[in-house]
Amino acid sequence: MDRPAVEVVHYKDKEHSSHLLLQLNRLRHENVLTDVMLCSGNTEIPCHRNVLVSSSPYFRAMFCNNFMEKQQTKISLKGVTSAILSSIIDYVYTGLISMSMDVVLPLMQAASMFQFDRLFDACSSFLQGQLRPDNCLSMIRLSDIMNCNSLRDKAKEMAMRSFSDVSASEDLCELSLPELMGYLEDDSLCAEEEQVFETLVAWIHHDPLSRRGAISDLFKKVRLRHIHPTYLFQFIANDPLIQSSNLCTELIESVRRLMFSASSKCITDTVVDFKPLWVAPRRYTCRDMLVVVGGRKDNEQTSREALVFDEKNQKWQLLAKLPVRLYKASYVALHSILYVIGGLTTTTKYDDVSATVYTLSLKTNQWRTTEPMLEPRFAHQSVSYLHFIFVLGGLGPDRRLTDSVERYNSMFNQWESMAPMPEAVLHPAVAATNQRIYMIGGEDTMQNAVRIIQVYHIARNMWSKMENRTVKNVSAPAVVMDEKIYVIGGYTRRMIAYDIKANRFIKCANLKERRMHHSATVLNGKLYVTGGRYISGHDVIEDLDTFECFDPKTDAWTSKGSLPYKLFDHGSLTMTCVSQTWAKS
Repeated sequence: MDRPAVEVVHYKDKEHSSHLLLQLNRLRHENVLTDVMLCSGNTEIPCHRNVLVSSSPYFRAMFCNNFMEKQQTKISLKGVTSAILSSIIDYVYTGLISMSMDVVLPLMQAASMFQFDRLFDACSSFLQGQLRPDNCLSMIRLSDIMNCNSLRDKAKEMAMRSFSDVSASEDLCELSLPELMGYLEDDSLCAEEEQVFETLVAWIHHDPLSRRGAISDLFKKVRLRHIHPTYLFQFIANDPLIQSSNLCTELIESVRRLMFSASSKCITDTVVDFKPLWVAPRRYTCRDMLVVVGGRKDNEQTSREALVFDEKNQKWQLLAKLPVRLYKASYVALHSILYVIGGLTTTTKYDDVSATVYTLSLKTNQWRTTEPMLEPRFAHQSVSYLHFIFVLGGLGPDRRLTDSVERYNSMFNQWESMAPMPEAVLHPAVAATNQRIYMIGGEDTMQNAVRIIQVYHIARNMWSKMENRTVKNVSAPAVVMDEKIYVIGGYTRRMIAYDIKANRFIKCANLKERRMHHSATVLNGKLYVTGGRYISGHDVIEDLDTFECFDPKTDAWTSKGSLPYKLFDHGSLTMTCVSQTWAKS
């Protein structure tokens, strides 16, 4: 008969290693079988060579090669204090060590010297936990000294993310010119361009005699296109440092020509390298976000609420509420500021037509008022172009349709009357591009749809008018994408794109229903439509809470979920922000 198979059991004593280390440490303290003395200052610590060799490549090289320490029983270690050496030896025998900001640096230096890689990484992790905006630059210097990439990466990440706080620290003024240039030219720098300019000025003023000559090189790192014109022309242009540099003044003059020519193609040749500076993109920490404001909520009352869409979490978040309820106001974004213009106030016993202009900055999440319009109006249209806001038509205090046009100059905070439109219309689709404002369709005083396109030439302050049988839209928004004006719905399911160069309309994918009083904006190359009203199959008008996206590349619509409530006659805008203040409030 075959013998039964021999059973083999593999036993592992999980406590053996720690118990062995404990016994070795006890032997060390009792000075049993120790064969070397490590010395620092007046401190002598008995150790076992084999334990040291097993724990560190440094000691392995010392005791296993033909160095004189191999024969010595006492070894003096330079550059390590007695307290740190005691901690290191305790770590070797126990795996335990205590860290604090008082000892972590010499501990890290010792870990590097003795090649204790895990201890070195533990010191780095400890320092990363102590990172703050006011010490991250000094931590970067420390990481360079210690050759610690993990600490450097984390400290640099904090410096970029919290640059507004970092720029106020003394450490920033101690940066070298190449170091500062490295920050200012980085796309991931989390700062507005105004902050970038103020930082470079503060850096120069810290040592003006030796640094003044760097102003032109530093100023090239400021992305002038993304600075508010008022700040650029009234503050930066008058700064003594800027005025002392011919190149800086030429750069500002080039921007001035561009802005005042009202042309998107006038790239001046005054400065050879101006074009690449002008087309430099926003830093990618500046995110475009979709904001919805005002309108008629759940068909009950005019809404004071403003919402921002958090694309990362796919959720709507509340911004600060409008100070008053405004019916049929107009909404426009300019230089990362949201403007709510005019409207019918519904907070008093009698409805008043307003000329007030409210502004909201995503940076502060606070509403303010700016210079009021020349004429009160509601049910009007507004559109921004360069540093201007144009307000067109609408209904005045007498509830009559007006053909008047006024323009707000954001640089000087002033309103001025412009040439009136050829034909007064209500609820047209309006868009601005290529030095012109296009007013498409709308309805007349008899509520008949008009089949005309009215074009305003911004630089010439002149209007022209042309008939087009394709046009038949009322209460439809318009947006500009790829040199085409998209008119979305307007008591119809149809969406058409007006090719400006070819002067012809192109049919696009239809909406799901006959929609009007909705709003639209462009975000990251796609068209987003929010809310509105629609006509059901039974010719009943109902409100919508839909949130939809159109991709011009695929000519297709997709649902992006829904608004928190049904909404129409509201504003839908794209705004750029750096910090999410509203998330903290």
